[in-house]
Amino acid sequence: MTEWFGVRCVFRWTEAAEPSYEERVTVWHAVDVDSALALAEAEAREYAKEMGAAYVGLAQAYATGNGELLSGSEVFSLLRDSALPPEEYVDRFFDTGDEHQGTA
Repeated sequence: MTEWFGVRCVFRWTEAAEPSYEERVTVWHAVDVDSALALAEAEAREYAKEMGAAYVGLAQAYATGNGELLSGSEVFSLLRDSALPPEEYVDRFFDTGDEHQGTA
């Protein structure tokens, strides 16, 4: 039986004006987590080559537990232990000020 897996891969943009990192989540229909990781990493190497980036070798998979995806389906989740209060946690891991987000 197959299910959907969300896989996050990390890339370094080496041809950009300033070096940047990208975290990219893709979904894969696979029989198990190892198969999903293999599919995602193969695609990650191709993506990196096409985009002028380097795949840094980090892939994290999440089993959705679903055979079918619907609007609002959770495709990736990662728990991290931290004693930081919410604002410091967000500042440290997600909103450092160096993100490329929003409109230019």
